Order: sequence, then C-alpha cells, then structure tokens
Amino acid sequence: MSSERLLPTFPLGTVLVPGLVLPLHIFEQRYRDLVGDLLDQPEEDREFVIVAIRDGHEVGSDGVRGVHDVGVIATVREITPLDDGRFDLVTVGSTRVRVEELLTERSYLQAKVSPLPEQTGDDAALLAPRVRAAFATYRGLITDSEESTDDLPEDPGVLSYLVAAALILDVPDRQRLLEVPDDSARLLAELQRLRHETALLRTLPSLPALDLHTTPQSLN
Repeated sequence: MSSERLLPTFPLGTVLVPGLVLPLHIFEQRYRDLVGDLLDQPEEDREFVIVAIRDGHEVGSDGVRGVHDVGVIATVREITPLDDGRFDLVTVGSTRVRVEELLTERSYLQAKVSPLPEQTGDDAALLAPRVRAAFATYRGLITDSEESTDDLPEDPGVLSYLVAAALILDVPDRQRLLEVPDDSARLLAELQRLRHETALLRTLPSLPALDLHTTPQSLN
C-alpha cells in the first residue's frame, strides 16, 4: 500500500524542520483559500506541506518558480481569523517528506508527498554530546552570554534539528541539513560547521550580539 499523500503546499523563503514552531501570517488570497479548506477539516487533520523556495520569492502570482524536493509537514496548532479576512497561524513541523509531484488545480499548490524515514545512524550517541558543547559555545559567542548545555536536548535527532534551525545559515545550507539522511550524518555536518563558525567568531570580537532567543526557533 502506498504511503503517498496529497496535501496543500505552502512555499516559503525559509526551511521548516521537524519540531520547529513556526507562526505564519496569511494575507494572500490563495493562502486564505488554503486556510479556508483547512478549516473545513477536523482539527486533527489540519496539515500542509512547507517547502523552501529554490527559485523565486514568496509573494505574487508568479513569485515561486521552483521549490526544493524535500519539505516538512506543518501541523496546525492554532488558527486565528482576523477581521479583514487574514489569518494568523501557529504551526509545528512534524514529518519530513519528499515532493513527488506538484499540482496546480487549486488557487494554491498541492503536492503528492511521501514520508522520509528518520534514521539514527551509527555514531549519533557519540556525536550528540560534542554537538551540544559546540553549540553552547557558538551560542555564547553569538549572544554574548554564559555558555550552557542545560537547555539543550540530549536526544540526537531532536538536537540535530534544533541546531539545524538555530544556526545562522542561508536557505541552501539549511536545506542541505534537512535532507541529510540520518541523525549521525546531520550531527557530524553540524559539528564541522559549528567549529568553523566558532573559529570565525573568535577572530571577530567586535560583531554585534544577536539574540537567538527572539527568533521563532523553539523545538517542542
């Protein structure tokens, strides 16, 4: 039996990862239509796919010219209708999926998607403590705060996605982390990136501090 599903699709200029809470403000008519169709579904079935834009931009009828092949299903936690027909949504990333086919019959895109398995890999348990320590150091340099690993998850998979969401990366680099096939390979890539970025930050002590805690990057 095929596990392929047909879901509404929302291209964005950012990468959603599993576990990430992502608020969305809906104002374009096609995405108002999408939310209207979600409201017709039972609350537990209100899901759509978020895929990062590879070519083009978010707004406008001809804005999106190409999307990446791997995205994440966004589960809708909350829908708040506004007086002028717009909506505020709170979503959370759940399952990685591969986009098999894009359909354009509706005002918004739909996609036939198939789930991508989450695999641990051989060295995830060994790499996770190193990544926790490296990320705490990196975050301390970015935020100019005391380094700590107390608030970082120990689970390798959860940790790998938190770091993928919180690293200061462009869309292609974050997308590559999303597409890595297992936790071990993702953690290794992140450890290498963290060491590189930390070395750079230590040579640039005059950079203004950035508050990572103000970005919508909380993992549940």
